[in-house]
Amino acid sequence: MNKKPLILVTNDDGIVAPGIKALVDIVKEFGEVVVLAPDSPQSGKGHAITLNQPLRMKKRDIFEDIESYECDGTPADCVKLAKNVLLRDRTIDLCVSGINHGSNASINILYSGTMSAAMEASLENIDSVGFSLLDFAFEADFSGAQKVARSIIGNILKEGLRGTKLLNVNIPKLPVEEIKGIKICTQASGMWIEDFQKGEDPRGEEYYWLSGKFIVDEEHKDTDIYWLNQGYASVVPSQHDLTHYKSIAGLGYLEDL
Repeated sequence: MNKKPLILVTNDDGIVAPGIKALVDIVKEFGEVVVLAPDSPQSGKGHAITLNQPLRMKKRDIFEDIESYECDGTPADCVKLAKNVLLRDRTIDLCVSGINHGSNASINILYSGTMSAAMEASLENIDSVGFSLLDFAFEADFSGAQKVARSIIGNILKEGLRGTKLLNVNIPKLPVEEIKGIKICTQASGMWIEDFQKGEDPRGEEYYWLSGKFIVDEEHKDTDIYWLNQGYASVVPSQHDLTHYKSIAGLGYLEDL
C-alpha cells in the first residue's frame, strides 16, 4: 500500500478562522493532516519569530479526526515547532498555509504571516503553498478558493514542484462558477501609500492607527494583480533569494577603497 503524504496546515488568522477550516476540509482528501496554527490572529507579522519568551503549544479538538495544535507564537514559529518538535521524526511532504482572509498578491508577500509560514517550510526543503482569498470578511465564501486549492494540491502531490519550493496563490473574490482558471505569473510591482490616523485614548494619550491604500503598476500584463482582475487565480513561484542580480555589475564601483 502507498503511504499517505503527511500534510502540515497552518495560517496567520488563527486556528479558529474559517479559512483554515476550509483548507483542512480539502487537504484531508489527500493524506494525513496535522494542524499547528497560532492561537490568535497574526496578520502582518511577516517572518517574525519569537526569541525573548518561551513558546507554548496546546492540543486542540477543533477539526474532526484531525490532529490539531495551537501555538502562542507567530506563523513562522508554528512551522519551526512542527518541523523540529511535533513532527521531528517524520517527513513532512507538503505544507499549506491559509486560506488567508485577504490578498497576499504583489509586495504583500513581504508582510504576510500566511506566506512567511509557507516560506519557513520551504526553507526546510518542504514543498509549500500559501493560499489567500481576496475577501477580508469573516463570513467569506471559500468555495472558489477550495476548488483552486484542491486542483493545485492534487497536482503538487502527483507531480511535485518544479524549480521552486514555494508558491504564492491568490484567488479572486468571485462565485466558484465565475473563476475562469489558474494562471502562473509574476509578482506585480506595487506599493502602499500609507496614512496614520491620529487619535486620543480615554487617558488623553495620543495614538496612531495605520491606514492607507495600495497602488499597483498596471503596465505589466502578466502579473498576479492583472490576472486576479481578469477573474483568474494567480500562482507566483516564489523564493528566498532577494538578490537583485541585474545590479551586481553596475555597482562594481563600490568595491573601490
